[in-house]
Amino acid sequence: MPENTQPNDIQTSAHQKNQSDSSVSWQKFSVPFEYPVYFTESLFEPQNPVLLETVKRFEPDKRHKIIVFVDGGLLDVRPQLPQEIKAYADFHSDSLELVTAAIAMPAGEKIKAELHFIEQMQKALADYHIDRHSYVLAIGGGALLDAVGLAAATSHRGIRHIRIPTTVLSQNDSGVGVKNGVNLFGQKNYIGTFAPPFAVLNDYDYIRSLSQRDKIAGMAEAVKVALIRDSAFYQWLEHNADALAVFQEDAMKYMIKRCAELHMQQIAHGGDPFETGSARPLDYGHWAAHKLETITRYHLRHGEAVAIGLALDTRYSVLCGLLAEGEEDRVCFLLEHLGFKLWHPGLLTKSAEGQFAVLQGLKEFREHLGGALTITLLEKLGSGLEVHKMDDELVLQSIQWLKERGD
Repeated sequence: MPENTQPNDIQTSAHQKNQSDSSVSWQKFSVPFEYPVYFTESLFEPQNPVLLETVKRFEPDKRHKIIVFVDGGLLDVRPQLPQEIKAYADFHSDSLELVTAAIAMPAGEKIKAELHFIEQMQKALADYHIDRHSYVLAIGGGALLDAVGLAAATSHRGIRHIRIPTTVLSQNDSGVGVKNGVNLFGQKNYIGTFAPPFAVLNDYDYIRSLSQRDKIAGMAEAVKVALIRDSAFYQWLEHNADALAVFQEDAMKYMIKRCAELHMQQIAHGGDPFETGSARPLDYGHWAAHKLETITRYHLRHGEAVAIGLALDTRYSVLCGLLAEGEEDRVCFLLEHLGFKLWHPGLLTKSAEGQFAVLQGLKEFREHLGGALTITLLEKLGSGLEVHKMDDELVLQSIQWLKERGD
């Protein structure tokens, strides 16, 4: 050891050397996302240019491969749909190559409950050599769009996905968003991706063929987004409740389009389109709704569960002092006028440990978001406010209030 050099001097020198050997290079880039959301009718009439223009948007002179997955429930009421799709592709055969007849998939939440349906679709994409410049079309309700979107996003690291929503709920909400997913481990959308679609093509013809129950269910998301983002739209819903209750077409079309626009605004301008933070304002009323869906084994439609969740969180907003007394009655009256029932005995279901199962929904909601619990409540009709805790006792009081109202 050289004279005048101490062991701690050697350690300090080594530490400085290690620091000088470390470096960091920051990678930073942004990728803009842009996709059209069309509102049309008779999409597969050969003279309707919407689908053709969508497919040709980037490569107008190419013959494009397309593969189509269709909701089996939709085929029950529109059995001629595969022939309509084939006729459209044949008419535009210079630009479209339909690689196989439309493939039927299970309707509703069943397609999201079993992962082998995802593998089945992925295998079809591989068998028909669907590449990143081909198109995967999904025609159906929100559950089918979620599942096909996941298969498209995870094949070849992302294949162009065109959504053709066929329900009120998927046209005014889920179909225009950026999320895909399926259920696993008893949790809603546990497996999924954030992958924007290539385009969304809304065709009102499909709404005409819906059951009354499904038409009603989809209106819950319109009430939700109005409550948290647009008081004028909420007032419009109240003023047009009679027309909506009988599915008057002009009112239904406006409701669907305005609701979709508000969801698009939140996704584009809310500051967190891929939900990297802990807030999820578009899921107002959903923490309870998602749990109710699993409690009832999806006998409740998503929109039906959301309506109950809206009523529950609106009453809670009053009990915790955020929202003026009486506003919860106003919201419940609108929901009931539209055709919703705001009570289900599943709210009183208890776990084996004797705990109210719906309260587990708060924990699952926080875990799905990551970080702190973030719940949107109301400070007034048309304005949401994020909170980071929920009082179990006030939740149970809100449930009891709904039960008494239902009785």
